[in-house]
Amino acid sequence: MARGIKMQRCGGCLLPPGHCICALRPQLSAGVSFCLLMHRLEPLKPTNTGRLIAECLADTQAFVWSRTEPDPALLALLQDPQWQPLLVFPREYAAPQQAVCQQISPINGKRPLLVIIDATWNQARKMVRMSPWLRALPLLDLQPDQGSRYQLRRSCQAEHLCTAEVGVACLELAGDADAARGLDDYFDTFNTGYHLARLNRTPADSPARRRLVQRRVEG
Repeated sequence: MARGIKMQRCGGCLLPPGHCICALRPQLSAGVSFCLLMHRLEPLKPTNTGRLIAECLADTQAFVWSRTEPDPALLALLQDPQWQPLLVFPREYAAPQQAVCQQISPINGKRPLLVIIDATWNQARKMVRMSPWLRALPLLDLQPDQGSRYQLRRSCQAEHLCTAEVGVACLELAGDADAARGLDDYFDTFNTGYHLARLNRTPADSPARRRLVQRRVEG
């Protein structure tokens, strides 16, 4: 019985049909991969932005978190020697003896696998605290230059980025500038479109939308 449950939505982007942005979705590639660890409620929310990462970067993997029965496929992924898993989370929440870094430096030819917690801030802290196998991973501490632009949910602190913004920051840090711009433009267009739909306003042009159109044209 969630608010907005009766709204007609596109099956792809989950925006109302008149605001659909599926045709603008970029297909991006990067030197890093993402693993989304989602709270069980996140896949049900049309405001979720983690799925924007998965839609734009095809090799993204996603799992629903469980405190008592973590997905065996997830645990196997984190142990796979081809990957270099890093938990993206603030350093002030690092466990004792947990390695902390602020750069993405591939080692021994492994591909960085950036584990992002897709949940509200309070849920994310609990998920990390209750998962010893997460606390065993090296922690990647991001230092964002600006606060969040996300308009669809409230956060207790402006520096808390939404999941898609975390993905953009990771891509920038990894040197994948084109992928970072594409994901950021898609997030911006989704964020603006959803906000305008809530206000019953027509879709609006924007620099981000124009860049996505140009990206599709250049294909």
